[in-house]
Amino acid sequence: MGLTTSLNNAVSGLRTNQDALSIISRNIANSGTPGYHRQSLNVVDHNSQNSTYARTAGATRAFNQSLQSYYTRQVADTAYSGIQANYLDRLQGVLGKPGSAGSLDTLFSGIQNAMQAVATSPDDYVARSQAVAQAQTMAETLNRLSSNIQGMRQEAEGQIASNVHNLNGMLNSIVEVNKRMLDLGVGDSSRAALMDQRDRLVSSVAEMIDVRADYRADGTVALMTRSGVGLIDGGLSTFSFESAGALSPNSTFDPDPTKTKVGKLMLTTPSGLTFDLVAQGVLQGGELGGLVNLRDKTLVEAQDQLDEIAAGLAQAFSTIQNPGTPVTVGGAPGFDIDISQVQPGNDVLFTYSEGGVDRRVRLVNSSEPTDYFDASGQRVIGVDFSADPATLAAEIDAKFPQLAFSSTGAGNLRVLNNGAEVKSAVARSTSTGSQGAGLGFNLFVDQGNAAFTNNLNGDPPQREGFAARISVNREVLADNRLMVQFEAGGTLGDADRANYIIDQLNSMSFTSGGDPAANAGKFQLNGNLGEVISQVVGFQGSSINAALTKRDDRQLTLDTIVDQMETEYGVNVDEEMSRLMEIQNAYAANARVVSVVKELLDSLFAAT
Repeated sequence: MGLTTSLNNAVSGLRTNQDALSIISRNIANSGTPGYHRQSLNVVDHNSQNSTYARTAGATRAFNQSLQSYYTRQVADTAYSGIQANYLDRLQGVLGKPGSAGSLDTLFSGIQNAMQAVATSPDDYVARSQAVAQAQTMAETLNRLSSNIQGMRQEAEGQIASNVHNLNGMLNSIVEVNKRMLDLGVGDSSRAALMDQRDRLVSSVAEMIDVRADYRADGTVALMTRSGVGLIDGGLSTFSFESAGALSPNSTFDPDPTKTKVGKLMLTTPSGLTFDLVAQGVLQGGELGGLVNLRDKTLVEAQDQLDEIAAGLAQAFSTIQNPGTPVTVGGAPGFDIDISQVQPGNDVLFTYSEGGVDRRVRLVNSSEPTDYFDASGQRVIGVDFSADPATLAAEIDAKFPQLAFSSTGAGNLRVLNNGAEVKSAVARSTSTGSQGAGLGFNLFVDQGNAAFTNNLNGDPPQREGFAARISVNREVLADNRLMVQFEAGGTLGDADRANYIIDQLNSMSFTSGGDPAANAGKFQLNGNLGEVISQVVGFQGSSINAALTKRDDRQLTLDTIVDQMETEYGVNVDEEMSRLMEIQNAYAANARVVSVVKELLDSLFAAT
């Protein structure tokens, strides 16, 4: 090997060492930089006619596409679980733990105990006053809980708007990075830095919305949602949010854009197509998905359950039971039912036996025709009691071939055996006053001191948002004698009203949600008022604990992936320093070769 070849090899070695030193120093300098991917030098052998020497072929950036995709997915899932858990943890603080002071089950027990004290001493002013105070505390607690839930929904709405603004900014930044990646004049170090920035932006987008990243060979990235909607691929899609303003219990999502009463989250594609992300079910993860789910489902269900409790309280105190009168017509026994006081939302209950099987039916006074079996197995039929009596009876009769329904005139509904055996019948109406209508009375009232009848005909139905409006009847607040005086001038020593209410609280059954098929996925409440409250408190507690556990599990998985990425991408300073020493030694050796060759050439030239 000649001196010239030795010199060329040594010089190429110096250049290679210099490039390696530059990359190692860059790795060490960025060892604590989030999102930095370790780089390494590509060295190839160059073969010429007389020699083979090393030369550099750019730098390689540590990257595992499969691991990166898994990380991106987990970021979205963790963000979704995290935002859900954060809100529900706050909700737990608002609702209180079962049995704690101020919790719904404790307050309900207080009402029951107070009514028992009234039944024991109906003439005791203090006992009646405490019963009214317990009722007022319960109503105010329901108002406060409803206000807190709507406050959280409003906060979620505001956070959605903020996230949309940030998301659009990050997507625009990714588009800019893609453009710079296509610039052939960008050097290796700058290109690696751009890729680091690209990956950080993709992770930030994944925190907001579930995405899939398609990393291209030229260093650019295309993004789409997990459901397949394109965000960045040749063009840029843009998110927008149309706020609905202040939210109330009646502000709910509806797939029909003309009926929805919450903010609309829209996406506009590069072609100009705009569609509703929520209505189309595009969101499957990320903070945006979690916030939308909280606003439209989780917190709405919590509000619905409070409304069920409020409605149950009002109905337990105000419902008047009017049993049917036994009759026999043409040898067929049955009942005459007085429906003259049945208001919209009130109902008629009857049971019958068919083939040895007892069946329960609830006829609800509603202008919306319905027919379904609720969560308790009871058949619920919506019929308009304001119709002509004969027409009403004929409509009901058509649904029960083994029974005979008819009417003897206005305000009457007759049911007789016709193969099946009618066993009981009762009309349930709402007391609209404090005296003169029976033992039931409207202690809990709606806005404006109006009676709560559970009217289903309104838009929205009366039950929706009732927990925010429920209050104690002003007449009872002004005169607590009404807790026992069900007739004007009645004696204060009569415990009939108090005992009636106690029995209603213990025996009156409630079932939430209406048609289970229309409320799929929602927890169905069923039982007396105490059981319903216990179910709500228990359900919310278990849901909150499940959300917290899921968040911790997701975070643990994400931490595991981050550790793996740190192993593959991260900089080990000790290893880099060891490599640095190797390069320095190699650099010194190559420099020594250059020096020796120089000395030899100098001697050779001097000799000539």
